[in-house]
Amino acid sequence: MRTLFHNVSVRRLISALAVMAVVAVMTGPAGSTETPTAGFTGSFAEKSSFFGMFETVRWVPFLFLGLVFFSVWSLWLSRGQQVKDGVAKVFAAPRAAAERRPVRWGIAVLLIVVALILPHIITDPFWQAAMVEQIAVYVLLAVGLNVVVGFAGLLDLGFVAFYAIGAYTTAWVTGALPLPPLFGIHMDPFFAIPIAIVIAMLAGIILGAPTLRLRGDYLAIVTLGFGEIITIFANNLYGITGGSQGTALIPHFSLHVGPIKYLWGLTPVPYYYLTLVFVVLFLAAFSLLEHSRVGRAWTAIREDEVAAESVGINPLKYKVMAFAIGASTAGFAGVVTASQSNNIFPSSFTLSFSINILVLVIFGGMGSIFGVVLGAIIIQTGSMYLLHTPPAGYQPSDLYVYLGALLVMMMIFRPAGLVPSRRRRREIRLSEAGEGHADEVLTGDQP
Repeated sequence: MRTLFHNVSVRRLISALAVMAVVAVMTGPAGSTETPTAGFTGSFAEKSSFFGMFETVRWVPFLFLGLVFFSVWSLWLSRGQQVKDGVAKVFAAPRAAAERRPVRWGIAVLLIVVALILPHIITDPFWQAAMVEQIAVYVLLAVGLNVVVGFAGLLDLGFVAFYAIGAYTTAWVTGALPLPPLFGIHMDPFFAIPIAIVIAMLAGIILGAPTLRLRGDYLAIVTLGFGEIITIFANNLYGITGGSQGTALIPHFSLHVGPIKYLWGLTPVPYYYLTLVFVVLFLAAFSLLEHSRVGRAWTAIREDEVAAESVGINPLKYKVMAFAIGASTAGFAGVVTASQSNNIFPSSFTLSFSINILVLVIFGGMGSIFGVVLGAIIIQTGSMYLLHTPPAGYQPSDLYVYLGALLVMMMIFRPAGLVPSRRRRREIRLSEAGEGHADEVLTGDQP
């Protein structure tokens, strides 16, 4: 028996079956205080279908999935390099073409055209609302956090605070808070856009100036605390934010310029186009920043802060800039959310929200603008599909189980993200050639 367990294939099979057993329990029925073992036994003995082909008990399809997982795992370990080489050959020509500027501009224009006609193709009300609330807004947030985490290498676990600041600034400017509005005038939400962006950036500076001398885990803990402080303030300051009862009604966007009068109502399509305009503006601005002197300074700080400081780069200055610039997108996202939903509640701005945005950045590829956008679209679209058309046995509370498993798989098979930045791809190629280190930490100090 001991010899059997020393066999690598046997240990791998046991591991694969154990993983599927954990998934079966996590996705199975809930237990209760009266029958605490009902959830565990039901996870394996409950009636289920074998992928719609015939009726059986739950352990049968999960046993099948475990065997499939074991087969794929073994195949990857034995033929993984051949698969990587084959994929590299297939994508070599498209990747070389994408390096040329005219091709990149053509792809960008094509994607914008597709985004413009998308609401006319997807007419389902659920998906039209999801394109704004769960996809476009999350793209904005992920792009902003990518500046902090991907460009500058600063682990921020309280990014939701800037989103909350943007939303509550909108409520304040429009007179939806107990606090009197700015200048005593109930403004249109359009005027809240620049005010919310500025206040969010100021919050980034206020947070960054005294704390960004910290590094690594210490900085992450401080940002986590900042996010929690903002949520607690919003929940308890009834005379300012309305507390846990939320704000009063926040008006929709409206445009009155001469004979042009337009009101953004409950229909999500106008909000989609407004958000799309700002997404394109932020993407263009951040792309220029990435290749500017500021972007190169962020990269130097991310790779080795001590070395960057030795060549004349002021780490604190550029870190504060990263926090402020990244917060600008969260501020605007808060404006859109507040105006579209008509009211906001502190319960919307929790730690899990910040973690969700961080997952989008890691999945797409830290430091890659296109990768982060693609990662946000894929994960948020998949999450909405599971909510709108849940498969058999799926429970909404299991979403983070699947996201966690997806992240684990990404860290194993593609640690640089779905679409790594060009600089990261170059580091990997140099490492494969025996130069540099592909496993350098991108979000903390170098050993």
